[in-house]
Amino acid sequence: MEKVCFELESIELTYLDKKVLEIERLAVHQFDRIGIVGKNGAGKSTLLKLLAGKVQPSSGIVKSHVDFAYFDQLTAPEKKEVDYDLTGKLSIPETEFKNFSGGEQTRLKLAQIFSNYHEGLIIDEPTTHLDADGTQFFIEQLTYYYGALVLVSHDRYVLDKLVTKIWEVEDGKVREYTGNYSDYVTQKELQKRQQQELHDKYVKEKSRLMKAAEEKMKKAEKITQANGRMSKKETKAKANKMFMTKSKDTGQKAVQRAAKAIEQRVEQLEAVEAPKEEQIIRFHQSNALQLHNKFPIMSDRLTIKAGNKVLLEEASFQFPLGKTIAITGNNGSGKTTLLRHILQRGKGITISPKAVIGAYEQMDYQFTKDETVLDFMKDSSDFDESKIRSVLHSMSFTGNDLKKDVRNLSGGEAIRLVLCQLFLGRYNVLVLDEPTNFLDVFCIEALERFIKGYEGTILLVSHDHTFIERVTDYVYVIEDQKLELRS
Repeated sequence: MEKVCFELESIELTYLDKKVLEIERLAVHQFDRIGIVGKNGAGKSTLLKLLAGKVQPSSGIVKSHVDFAYFDQLTAPEKKEVDYDLTGKLSIPETEFKNFSGGEQTRLKLAQIFSNYHEGLIIDEPTTHLDADGTQFFIEQLTYYYGALVLVSHDRYVLDKLVTKIWEVEDGKVREYTGNYSDYVTQKELQKRQQQELHDKYVKEKSRLMKAAEEKMKKAEKITQANGRMSKKETKAKANKMFMTKSKDTGQKAVQRAAKAIEQRVEQLEAVEAPKEEQIIRFHQSNALQLHNKFPIMSDRLTIKAGNKVLLEEASFQFPLGKTIAITGNNGSGKTTLLRHILQRGKGITISPKAVIGAYEQMDYQFTKDETVLDFMKDSSDFDESKIRSVLHSMSFTGNDLKKDVRNLSGGEAIRLVLCQLFLGRYNVLVLDEPTNFLDVFCIEALERFIKGYEGTILLVSHDHTFIERVTDYVYVIEDQKLELRS
């Protein structure tokens, strides 16, 4: 029997009178490889902190029975010994770590964790600052890991490669699914189909009963009308006439009772909601924004340097109209520098004169104007309010979120709002630098639907393997100072 590494029993965790998590029982066993998914703010990181003992539940018991390591994005690295081979494999600079970038800090903390064996690993969003090579290294380190792994990640490729169980956090509850992320999606689709079948059955039965009740009421009405047409003389003429009238009255009441009984059965039917279908939203462009240049962004023998370092040497490209183009490569290869050179219409870049470019860059977005989320979007877009609300809803802005002051948005909310604004804005070319960073899986999938429904040209940089695979028409790789189209 497998050893139990972590246990949670009768857990309730509240924050400012709001119930964040409610868990009857969960256990992590010796060889479990668990991926945790859920929307931003659902409680994924809080669940990890409960397991790691970083936060205490309002009620209930958390037990840890093993030596474990805990990784989170926000904590700075500690001064610890690191396996020298790992520092080389992760390209960790030999300088004071207080000067490290976010990506370098991530790599150092991972190297520290992997330098010693732990029976349990609790890891929160490890690949946010990693490039493709760093992510592959992370996967390789854990592929044959002999212990319990609990991982929060928005990277579906990582979840598919590493986990065998999914915990879905939603409305404070945790539901368990067997398999990796793709298996989880398949099971969710099956649940959706089953719910649709139950909904169709419910609608059909409700319609049948309502029709039957209506027919009974019509029958009762006919009896009433027949009684009404009889004169007093006719009704009193013969005993059998009187008997018939009483029979009709009795029959009328019986039919009405039958109709009421059917209506009660309708009320007692267990209502089954139709599953929510995520539709691709079409972003149709006005005639004024339409481009006719087959290649709105081009370059001929472009060379880009960062100080004395050559990033690109004599790179030529033609990015086609209406397509989604990804630029990939390792950290420091020049991806972001190339995007900025394009945005600045730098030397060697040719851009269609009618191109109106909207840009998403990796930065902290600050809003200064006093307005609500909905008002901000209405001011920034020519689309109607229903389309705006639909787009915002896809990016998890619901209910009172639309009334929030944009100046009070969290960093994650600001990122989601800027992405909504770009797709609904007055642009025909979008340039997106790592747009999936800090988005949960569900918002990444919403972004994928945005891209598929966008009529303009999109140029993006991303390390998200699955995202690139699902949205791009062309993928370019920067390697050895060259920009090559990947076949």
